[in-house]
Amino acid sequence: MVMVRIPTPLRGLCGGAAQVETAGGDLAAVIAELEDRHAGIRNRLCDENGSLRRFVNIYVNGEDIRFLAGLSTVVEDGDDVSIVPAIAGG
Repeated sequence: MVMVRIPTPLRGLCGGAAQVETAGGDLAAVIAELEDRHAGIRNRLCDENGSLRRFVNIYVNGEDIRFLAGLSTVVEDGDDVSIVPAIAGG
């Protein structure tokens, strides 16, 4: 199983869970599984074209997927996926 860490702003969509286990595959499959189980989460992560939203960062085992294969990044049993919303400040 792949452990997906859910940020506080999205936990309401996941029944309050801070972590959710998924089967893996690539990140697009992980997001599809999350959407099947927690309707509405995909729209918070991806835009209407299916691309990751600018203000959402996803890390696999601590590595930013933007420097890997994006949503095509393969995740396997034991991997850790962290969803991190970008924070603006000044």
